[in-house]
Amino acid sequence: MGIEFRTRPGVTYLTEGGQETEVMYAHGFDLPEFAMYPLLDQPDAVAALRDMYARYLATAARHGFGVLMAGLDYRASPGWAGRLGLSSSQLAAVQLRCIDFLRDVAEPYAADLPDVRVAGAVGPRGDAYGADDTITAQEAQEYHGEQIATLARAQVDLVEAMTFNNVAEAVGVARAGAAAGLPVSVSFTLDSSSRLATGPTLREAIEAVDAQAGDDRPAFFGINCSHPFEFQPAIEPGDWFERVRLLRPNAALADKAALCTLGHLEAGDPVQLGELMGDLARRHPHIDLWGGCCGTWDTHLDQIAVRVGEARREVDPPG
Repeated sequence: MGIEFRTRPGVTYLTEGGQETEVMYAHGFDLPEFAMYPLLDQPDAVAALRDMYARYLATAARHGFGVLMAGLDYRASPGWAGRLGLSSSQLAAVQLRCIDFLRDVAEPYAADLPDVRVAGAVGPRGDAYGADDTITAQEAQEYHGEQIATLARAQVDLVEAMTFNNVAEAVGVARAGAAAGLPVSVSFTLDSSSRLATGPTLREAIEAVDAQAGDDRPAFFGINCSHPFEFQPAIEPGDWFERVRLLRPNAALADKAALCTLGHLEAGDPVQLGELMGDLARRHPHIDLWGGCCGTWDTHLDQIAVRVGEARREVDPPG
């Protein structure tokens, strides 16, 4: 069995929303290679990030949710950092700054939150929305191992691999996490066919990763960067879905790559998104980690927390 990620019993957790789309379109900052960590060298950008995370943390506190925080190091892997001219030592230093930022911004809210967990965000080696099916599990383990080794130094609670669409790469990142002694979550993104871009269904991908990773399998799985209308058809009956603990939907049903390049925020309908998440919480009470992806931030997170909170109280009423 893989390394477990144990949360506090009875606590539901809220992740952040789509950091990149929020900081680009609501605050007007450019992201070279879609990387957020260069913003740490810009005082005005750091102020905007602090404001963003304060709104997120206040939302979680208001609804009694714990938090699973990540977000600045999604592109902090060797290939992407190399495009920005960073050496391995410079990349490691900036990763540690990313995690320090999260801990620092959460500290004022710690007394108001039932639990605070910090994750390192790991993105795919290539295009998150294309069918990059050339990477092998061994190559993925070696590639992602560098970033994950630094996350182990930072003593994060979880490696949160997001926007993956390739079974072999997911196996590699799970093995790299196990080698570093860290639990790993793998979130797949689904396209309009309700499948991974590389072809398999969500069920097929999860079962394949578990089978191939064996004792190094991920702690759990998730879905991110897909709208509920895309991923709901992929939820087939069966014990396999108990392995999914995290849902981070996009705000709008639109082309994923376009959401990051449109030049404006596609916020969709936050109320409808909250209702869809609440319905999923009723049908799948084992899911304990909720948040958002492209186009979402505190307005969407508030609606998700309202509806998921209602659902959780119906399933497990207080007292």
